[in-house]
Amino acid sequence: MFIDEAKIEVRAGKGGDGIISFRRDKFVAKGGPDGGDGGNGGSIFIAVSLRMTTLSDYRRQKLFKAESGQNGGRNNRRGKSGEDLVLDFPQGTIIKKQIQGTDPCIKIDLARVRPLQKIEIAQGGKGGHGNSWFKSSTNQTPRNRQLGRKGEKFILELELKLLADAGIVGLPNSGKSTLLSRLTHARPKIADYPFTTLEPNLGVLDFSEFGLGKKSLVLADIPGLIEGAYQGKGLGDRFLRHIERCKVLIHIIDGTSDNVVRDYKTIINELKRYSPKLAKKKQIVVLNKIDAISEKDLAKKIIELKKYSPIPISAVTGKGIKGLLLHPHLVGG
Repeated sequence: MFIDEAKIEVRAGKGGDGIISFRRDKFVAKGGPDGGDGGNGGSIFIAVSLRMTTLSDYRRQKLFKAESGQNGGRNNRRGKSGEDLVLDFPQGTIIKKQIQGTDPCIKIDLARVRPLQKIEIAQGGKGGHGNSWFKSSTNQTPRNRQLGRKGEKFILELELKLLADAGIVGLPNSGKSTLLSRLTHARPKIADYPFTTLEPNLGVLDFSEFGLGKKSLVLADIPGLIEGAYQGKGLGDRFLRHIERCKVLIHIIDGTSDNVVRDYKTIINELKRYSPKLAKKKQIVVLNKIDAISEKDLAKKIIELKKYSPIPISAVTGKGIKGLLLHPHLVGG
């Protein structure tokens, strides 16, 4: 499980001001007040989008404002109301609504909200009255008006519990953690000894950072897979259950190994023994550490793994990374 967090500010629109105006038509003496009311400010609503899986959009932009209402006009014309703003969030997002200067006081769990259902989170300010509103039998020429009210503004603390879309599997020291750090902002512990990763590390892959659109995925570096893992060897089978929830597996193979086919089959056999369904998941085979081997060795190992359509990369230098990200299993989700 991974917690994705963000903090944003929302500001509903200000209401437009009412105006002071008197009718000044030709041949009409003492036409009277005709100042119109201001339009209402736009409100901010929240909604659930099933297309969203992370809060990455809200880590890039921190301030969201609805449109303000327009001021009133002459001839009792009411100002145009501001457009409402709807913010989409992944289902399962927990929103803590914070009034300025206080602790979070209102909690909204979007796991209980139906898609397309809108909830008002910040109300727009009401437009002020123009001077025509104040006309009475005792006040035929009112020179007072109302200013538009300010819209509500809040700090929203966002929290989303994520399950990984893609799991990175492979033998110890194959470069899983290095690849995760290359693709996301996760900073897992990386070293040259087995079982550096003691717990699954997760990170959000933001395709826009690689110039490949706005899609985002959650990646998990799954530790503890060695021969006999399904029986609890190494770090045990407790990490295999994390893979069950992933939509696709990125199977990373150490390019410096003297037997890449054996390494591939070792992991596949563990997956099969744990769960036959697990071994049938969508899989991307990656041949890593190509920066550390000769072109001759690389060509040989690609031929040996030809049956599995390997993608050669270097997680250290970044070579081949875009080719990996363009794989249909990732692009298509």
